[in-house]
Amino acid sequence: MGDNTLYEIHDPRFRALIIENARLEELYSGCRWAEGPVWFSDANQLVWSDIPNQRMLRWLPGAGVSVFREPSNFANGNTRDGQGRLVTCEHGTRRVTRTETDGSITVLAETFEGKRLNSPNDVVVRSDGSVWFTDPTYGILHDYEGYKAEPEQASRNVYRVDPEDGELTAVVSDFRQPNGLAFSPDESVLYVADSAASHDETAPRHIRAFDVVGGRKLANGRVFAVIDNGIPDGMRVDTGGNVWSSAADGVHCFAPDGRLIGKVRVPQTVANLTFGGLRRNRLFITATTSLYSLFVTATGA
Repeated sequence: MGDNTLYEIHDPRFRALIIENARLEELYSGCRWAEGPVWFSDANQLVWSDIPNQRMLRWLPGAGVSVFREPSNFANGNTRDGQGRLVTCEHGTRRVTRTETDGSITVLAETFEGKRLNSPNDVVVRSDGSVWFTDPTYGILHDYEGYKAEPEQASRNVYRVDPEDGELTAVVSDFRQPNGLAFSPDESVLYVADSAASHDETAPRHIRAFDVVGGRKLANGRVFAVIDNGIPDGMRVDTGGNVWSSAADGVHCFAPDGRLIGKVRVPQTVANLTFGGLRRNRLFITATTSLYSLFVTATGA
């Protein structure tokens, strides 16, 4: 294993994805729990969540950090749809929302089979417009990242919102605590993290992979990779199909075959990450109290 102070190189494939003399930059520090980074290429800005502080922040190159939305309903994961609209998971309201171009809020999901969702955590949008999100119980466990409550759902599901009629379907129901999720570049595979080991050492700390069937269902669930330090939370996939996952010691990079090929060491526990910048080759990392960035040779899918 080769390494320096920033990288652990477990496989030569990782060297082709990194710039070994690039440095990890701390762009902001002052969050309580930084999460949900999303890049707006048209506005040249990064937006992310600071969950316990009930706010969303924005970072613009050369202009620094300002408040994007406050209060945020304890917003967690964010993404954008094909029309560039912001899609957000809110712990406080236990719903998934879309911010329209005029700033108004549309609720995409808040109940399933007549009962409130647990606390939507992270979200991705497929090219067909369908919205896929995870619904663990982290936002109702206590009053720090939401409002303490008893779960109404019998399970902690992965859901799909239909783009035509808005129908909500549970596509997987056997997770302990589903968390981050991301599609492979061709959208044939959905990766979903199970982070239940955050509250139970014997529980999973792995990423599962599912085949996407007809754009609507998931099949052939299997363990794709196990995080060897901490838990998997948010993740992203690059154009080569490599999966970049959060972990306690930084960002872990897995090849499409599930092999750990390298790590980016980060001083704080990483919650989530996204690719951004003018060429989608800048990794933005939300880690506990801070927002970091790192230029890489990989390109976000």
